[in-house]
Amino acid sequence: MELREFLKSAYEMSASDVFVIPGAKVSCKVKGEIVSISEDILMPADSEVLIGQAYEYAKRDRGILDKEGDDDFSFPLKGVSRFRCNTYFQRGTVAATLRMIAFDLPDPKLLNIPDSVIDLGKIKNGMILVTGPAGSGKSTTMACIIDWINNNRNGHIVTIEDPIEYLHKHRRSLISQREVPNDAHSFARALRAALRQAPEVIMLGEMRDLETIQTAITAAETGHLVLSSLHTTGAAKTVDRVLDTFPAEQQAQIRMQLSVVLRAVVSQRLIPLTAGGQRAVFEVMTVNTAIQNMIRDGKTHQIENAIFGGTREGMISMDQELHKLYKEGMITKDNALLYAISPETLKNRLN
Repeated sequence: MELREFLKSAYEMSASDVFVIPGAKVSCKVKGEIVSISEDILMPADSEVLIGQAYEYAKRDRGILDKEGDDDFSFPLKGVSRFRCNTYFQRGTVAATLRMIAFDLPDPKLLNIPDSVIDLGKIKNGMILVTGPAGSGKSTTMACIIDWINNNRNGHIVTIEDPIEYLHKHRRSLISQREVPNDAHSFARALRAALRQAPEVIMLGEMRDLETIQTAITAAETGHLVLSSLHTTGAAKTVDRVLDTFPAEQQAQIRMQLSVVLRAVVSQRLIPLTAGGQRAVFEVMTVNTAIQNMIRDGKTHQIENAIFGGTREGMISMDQELHKLYKEGMITKDNALLYAISPETLKNRLN
């Protein structure tokens, strides 16, 4: 068995992910559907061989997998694609999911990323958060924003990821790309070090813990533009998630800090289309004075109404976008309600 051949087949099918799981055939996800690409069901020994090849391609030791139970890394296959690989143990056997990542940076317009999202790269300082479930395209959206900055601003950009997904070339800006744990022990350590590397922009692949979030807020307070992601849906839930990371006695102070440094929250979902395939749908909240006050005063439940009323300022409401797509016949009513931020409110509008 050659993993390279399976990955090449998946690439030719325009797949997004490849799955290597014992007890099933090697499979890939094409337009949201799982498709088998091997003739035989994998035995545990087969998955060991295929995943061993992934480690060989990456020139990486599998010690972290054996010690921690899972591992993240990336590798390129010449003439095919880059792959972000997550290996893990399940039922005592080793398995993997490999995400397809193009060598070239994507065109935002082809991915339906709104201009108002890319324009966030014009912000000079503060914090921008890109949120959504796993696999919704957060890394791609952040890469597109970083690419715009790289082509239009002169400065130093530091990216911190686990693993590195898109490779950026030096253009108008210089770019330092650090990978955890190969180049830095942890996100928090790499972020603290970045503050001594004279960056104008810092991109964190994900804010995973209290220390990283606190350091990111401090970096945004000191004049840097900090771009990061969270696994949340909707701007209000994102703000609550950041606040809930901190102990209760610190939350009043963090509300104040966040109200000052937060510039925008982008939330995105991949929605199944009636014609087949998927489309990215976005919510964009830009922080104005009213939203600043809501964050500071703990009234995050009012944020959705502020976004709904802020379209003249370039904000985009997720539920408005879903309503529009439903009216155009692009998505079903069930999916519109399933992915809505406020399903009951949207249901009343649709009816």
